Amino acid sequence: MKVAVLGNGGFGTALAIATRRMGHDVALWGHDVAYTASIATTRRNPRYLPGVEVQADVLVTTDARHVLAGADFVLVAVPTQYVRGVLVPVRDLLPRDAPLVSLAKGLEQSTSLRPSQVLADVAPGRPILAMSGPSHAEEVARGMPALVVLAGATPELRRDLQRALSDQHLRVYRNDDLLGVELCGALKNVIAVAAGIAEGLGLGDNARAAILARGLAEMVRYGQAEGARPETFYGLAGVGDLAATAFSPHGRNRALGERIGRGETLQSILASTQKVAEGVFTARVVQRRAGELRIEMPLCDAVSRVLFEGLAPAIAVRELMERDRKREVD
Repeated sequence: MKVAVLGNGGFGTALAIATRRMGHDVALWGHDVAYTASIATTRRNPRYLPGVEVQADVLVTTDARHVLAGADFVLVAVPTQYVRGVLVPVRDLLPRDAPLVSLAKGLEQSTSLRPSQVLADVAPGRPILAMSGPSHAEEVARGMPALVVLAGATPELRRDLQRALSDQHLRVYRNDDLLGVELCGALKNVIAVAAGIAEGLGLGDNARAAILARGLAEMVRYGQAEGARPETFYGLAGVGDLAATAFSPHGRNRALGERIGRGETLQSILASTQKVAEGVFTARVVQRRAGELRIEMPLCDAVSRVLFEGLAPAIAVRELMERDRKREVD
């Protein structure tokens, strides 16, 4: 099959390498002319995947027409906030029947839409899916075992893509809860920022474990309020990805939170890196939407206030610890 990958960041490059390893014909698109040309020449992506080689027969280019022509499916591997901007200029080049598979894990800040909804808005009438789960690019690219979940479109198409995207290194499960899978991917990034803040403050393992447990409770609460299935949040896309993102040194959101906890400002962190921590943008959307849904999201609310309202991380922790005492499960 021909696989088109839009986005030559870490995960896009990793999926290009992985799908070529599976035997597919792969084309990888990037927007940065100089950087994309460098990857094409050196077969390296040092900005996002140092030490990993892109196979010589993977096409790497900024020519979207060449990448998309004849594609059997398209992996959309750009951060949520850029999905619309990347897809609008190329939507007329998308093969009419080729499924679009979103790999983004966030909520569009200006609209609160999930990535699949953005894709449906930009390219209506096409089959749309989302793939999520604990799958750090650094490990996927090296062929280390990873298990993910695929949701959306029809059961038949999910089975077809499950077969196309699975091998001895990457195992894909099917799920028919697209809403839940995407909300898991978005919400776990906010909780991972909280876990990083705790790490930066030196709060210890007990605090980080509590953040994972109570963060998962918030994710389930939010998902149920939006109509997602609770069981989705206890699977790969939920607790699985949350654990990987919150505790791994590869986790961008955890790393950003750690720098916040150590006293750096959000502005200085964003100015110092080209890697996108999706939880930053998602935190504001979740805070706003939780108010509309009238549900309590204390961890997510605290993250948003620390990032955007000047709340000191240490004070945020104190406020969380001093909240009204209540039952663990209502």
